[in-house]
Amino acid sequence: MRPTRVILAAALLAASLTTGCNKEKAPATAPTQAATASAGELAPDAVVATYGNGQKVTFAELNDRIKDPLANLDKQKYQLRKRGLEGLVTERLVQAEAKKHNQTEDQFLKSEIDDKIPAPSDDKVKEVFEGAKGQLPPGATVDQMKPQIVEYLTGQQKQERAQALFDELRKQNNVQYQLPEPPRPAAERKQVAATGPAKGPANAPVTIVEFSDFQCPFCSRAIATVDEVTKTYGDKVHLVFRNFPLDFHKDAQKAAEAAQCANDQGKFWEMHDKLFASQQQGLGVDNLKKYAAELKLDTAKFDKCLDSGEKAAVVKADQADGAKVGVNGTPAFFINGIMLSGAQPFEEFKSIIDAELAGGQKAEQK
Repeated sequence: MRPTRVILAAALLAASLTTGCNKEKAPATAPTQAATASAGELAPDAVVATYGNGQKVTFAELNDRIKDPLANLDKQKYQLRKRGLEGLVTERLVQAEAKKHNQTEDQFLKSEIDDKIPAPSDDKVKEVFEGAKGQLPPGATVDQMKPQIVEYLTGQQKQERAQALFDELRKQNNVQYQLPEPPRPAAERKQVAATGPAKGPANAPVTIVEFSDFQCPFCSRAIATVDEVTKTYGDKVHLVFRNFPLDFHKDAQKAAEAAQCANDQGKFWEMHDKLFASQQQGLGVDNLKKYAAELKLDTAKFDKCLDSGEKAAVVKADQADGAKVGVNGTPAFFINGIMLSGAQPFEEFKSIIDAELAGGQKAEQK
């Protein structure tokens, strides 16, 4: 088994580069002169092309033509630098803490992570096995799959404990970042319909519209952050949930319909939490009906609603609205119309929300 530090380093790197479930990967391209315009290699009036009888194209004209992609590139570079900075600071905090305890980094991480994680119970192993049966080789038994299930559950617990440890170290050491954020151009603000199950007052100064997929692990990861946002800002935030099941998540469509069926009985958020918590157990139709029973819904009404597909149109309408404003992966958030893509940390939400509250702005919602 790999050392804890290696496992955590890989996990942190993956988290820094991947924050959402995406329809397609961004094309890998080499940096171009236009893409590095923010570095200021050319003056605005520098000529970058000529044609015809002395006509010219200036660097400023080129930048204006591709201003939206350039702004997005600046944002991506900022996010990469911020995550790199967070990783660098966390690494140094771990080194200092290990030295304080007269331990190596591996010894410190083992004592604070590995040694504090109990072995998964047989009941938990069996629960995961039953939920994943449809994806396992024919004839597989729980005893055969136990080592892989234990490794999976333990790895998951390690990542959660590591994140809690790092958060604790940053808090104890009063970590503050001064990395300047690029300006957010007005073009980023989209008109997004705030229709769907919601939390918080409709007249709150900040409306957050979330497009999500119940089978996306990054959407599940974002729940804690969204909960922190609503707890921190209270009545200042109106949170609206909209569906965006991705094609390659085979159970996501019916899971979205199940949440809408539960909404008819006043239990959308209970089903929302249950579905995200049950990703590993499975989101097939039989499981969806089981979760409805566990939530004490009227199962006859729920089953009829789910089997009839009557909520499919609601889900498709959400997807269409999301696609119109540029959603191509999940989770995707629109904070007063300003898009925040992926399972971003609380600080990313806070940066936008605080600016919106300070500016007294509220994008018009349909």
